[in-house]
Amino acid sequence: MSAFLSFFKLIRWPNILFIALTQCLFYYCIAVPVTELVQHVSREQSILFYILCISSVLIAAAGYIINDYFDLNIDLVNKPDRMVVDRQISRRWAIFFHFVFSMTGILLGFYIGLQNGNWLIGLSNIFAVLLLWFYSTVYKKRLLTGNLLISLLTAWTIGVVYVHVAYYHSGDRFHQVPVELSQKFIRLTLLYASFAFIITLVREIVKDLEDMEGDRKYGCRTMPIIWGVDFSKIFAQVWLLILTVLLIIVLLYILQYRMWVPAVYNLFILILPSLLLLQRMRRSGTVADFARLSNWIKSLMLAGILSMVLFKFFG
Repeated sequence: MSAFLSFFKLIRWPNILFIALTQCLFYYCIAVPVTELVQHVSREQSILFYILCISSVLIAAAGYIINDYFDLNIDLVNKPDRMVVDRQISRRWAIFFHFVFSMTGILLGFYIGLQNGNWLIGLSNIFAVLLLWFYSTVYKKRLLTGNLLISLLTAWTIGVVYVHVAYYHSGDRFHQVPVELSQKFIRLTLLYASFAFIITLVREIVKDLEDMEGDRKYGCRTMPIIWGVDFSKIFAQVWLLILTVLLIIVLLYILQYRMWVPAVYNLFILILPSLLLLQRMRRSGTVADFARLSNWIKSLMLAGILSMVLFKFFG
């Protein structure tokens, strides 16, 4: 049982569930209603979406495993109590799980292409696996590169659902979203993908602030180490301010249509906590402060994703 629990700890099961939740909410609360696919989505297409989710989850899990594999020394300094690789799970088994999960995720992507003629998902899965490998081995230690890469891959978990829905071709059936509906779908995809990108980038910088000690010891060139703590905090605050402005623009837009419930949710669950987070970030200075900030950012991210439910009922 201990090894079983260690395995789920290794793959960051809360983050894995979050990815699956994000894709399912985006598919059922936004993609299907907005594109009016309710009458068109076949059982086969639904199954392909679930396969898409599984492939995304497996590739993400593989990314977490390989990241821990190459971060053994750094984690000994930053979070020794949370280490799994080389303690509960051997390095050999970690590499094995990484290979199996990565290959299965890639093959599932190409299976989707085989069924509906959309090969982009399989190709994107290959790139995701490669990028996660190079992130763990090279880019994570480079200034800002790793932060941007993880933020882009997080945004892609939403983008890949757009790719899956906006175009599919199965046997003699062909569907392409009408232009007027496609434009609305694109806007909502960009909105949530931008939210995911920005909030992830902010959290990545905060994590770098939290992990400075171990990163510095093993030669990482993260933003806090190269440009200092104060600059890094300002950088994160600027992006958080951009996100807040984006949310305010969304608030003004939905108020035009008297969508009161989404407006109240946006104001009190997203905008005000973002402003509070800005204030807390300015005052933070210790490892414990940055750890709390990271958890608050995750809560804000979850709140943003859950807002998709409102579009299904009020959009």
